[in-house]
Amino acid sequence: MAKTMAVNAGSSSLKFQLLDMPAEQVMAQGVIERIGMDDAIVTIKYGVETNQGTHLADQSADGSNVTVSQDGQMHKYENVLPIKDHQQAINFMLQKLTDLGIIADFSEITGVGHRVVAGGEWFNHSVLVTKSVLEKIDRLADYAPLHNPANAMGIRAFQKLLPDAISVAVFDTSFHQTMPEENYLYALPYEYYTRYGARKYGAHGTSHRYVAGRAAEMLGQPLADLKLITLHLGAGASITAVKDGKSLDTSMGFTPLAGVAMATRSGDVDPSLIYYIQEHERLSNEEMLTILNKKSGLLGLSTISSDMRDLLEVSETNDHARLAIKVFVNRIVKYIGQYIAEMGGVDALVFTAGIGENSAPIRQMIIDKLAYFGVTLDATANQTRGQEIEISDQNSRVKALLVPTNEELMIARDVERFK
Repeated sequence: MAKTMAVNAGSSSLKFQLLDMPAEQVMAQGVIERIGMDDAIVTIKYGVETNQGTHLADQSADGSNVTVSQDGQMHKYENVLPIKDHQQAINFMLQKLTDLGIIADFSEITGVGHRVVAGGEWFNHSVLVTKSVLEKIDRLADYAPLHNPANAMGIRAFQKLLPDAISVAVFDTSFHQTMPEENYLYALPYEYYTRYGARKYGAHGTSHRYVAGRAAEMLGQPLADLKLITLHLGAGASITAVKDGKSLDTSMGFTPLAGVAMATRSGDVDPSLIYYIQEHERLSNEEMLTILNKKSGLLGLSTISSDMRDLLEVSETNDHARLAIKVFVNRIVKYIGQYIAEMGGVDALVFTAGIGENSAPIRQMIIDKLAYFGVTLDATANQTRGQEIEISDQNSRVKALLVPTNEELMIARDVERFK
C-alpha cells in the first residue's frame, strides 16, 4: 500500500501528514517543535479522529504517553526529548511511525511532497526535485529567508532517509504566477524588477488553489467559469481574486508582510512612515523589520494579544482590542471591494484558515459591510466551525462559503501526478 508524505519544514519545526494515496485517507499527522533543543516536542495523531472524548494511557518507559479516544479509534503520541537537527527529527518521526504500527517499513512511503514558500518566477507549478531545483530553492532564500533554507533542509534530509521515494516541491507562490504584470509589478524603476525580481509574488497559493477548487464543486460549476475571492484568514492572512480558475491578484507582495493586517504583521504601510519611525526611534533595518513582522498587526494595535479569540472576548470592554478588530475587518473589506472591481463582479466569497473557518463574528462583520454587493448571511449557518457549508442565505446574490483548507492534501495530490 503506497503512501505519500506531505511535509512543511520550518527553521525549528517539522509538520507532516501521511496519506494513503490515491484513496486520500490520512494515516497520521503531527509536528516536531523546538528542533535543536533538549526539550523538543513530538506530537503524532493517528487512527480515525472522533468526538468521543479521550483518556490518557499509562506513561511509557521512554517518557512518552498516548492519548486514546474512548472508542479506541484515534491515538495521540506525545513526547519531549532532545532532537539536535532536522535529520534526527525526520529519522525519529519515521522510526516512530514504524514503532506505532502506522507503517511496516520506510519503503511504503513512495513519495514526499515538500511545501516551499518562495518559488520566484522559476516555478509556476509543482516540480520533481532535482539538483537544479534544489539549487534554485537555495538561491531564492533572499525572498523567504525564514522559510526557504528550512524547506531545502527538509528536502535533503528526507532524500537521505528515503532515497527511493520521489521528491516533489510544492511552492506557495506558484498559483499566483498567472497574475498579469499590471498586478504583480510595483511602480518602481523597471530595472529593479529585471535585476532583483522586485515584484509581487503572493503566498498561501496552495491553500487558495485548494479552496477555490472545492468552492467550484460546492457550487456545481466549472472553476473556469467562476469569479471567486478566497480569504485565507489566520495568523497570516491573504486575499486572492480567482478568475477563470487562475489567480488574478493577491494581497501579499514581494514577501508575506504586505496586504491586510495580520496577527503580528502590519500589512500595507507607507514606506516613508517606516523611514520616519526608524529615524526617530533610531532603529536598524533589522529592528524595524522585526517590529513590522512580529510586533504589529493585531498585537501592535491591541497591545494585549495577537490571537483574535482573545480580542473578541474582551472587545466590549477594551477599546484597543475593538480597534484592532475593526482595522482587521476594514483592510479585508477594502481588498474585497478592489477585487470585485478588478474581476467585474464576484460569484462567491470563500472563507478559510484559522479565523476564516472558526470565527463567526469576524465573518459576520465582513459580510455585513458587503451588503451593497448583494451578499447576505444565514445567521444559523454562520455559526458553523471548520466544516464545508454555504453561510449565505437563499436570497444572497453573492454566495458566501466556508471551506476548511487542506494544503497537505493538495501537496499529496501533486506528488501523485508524478508517480
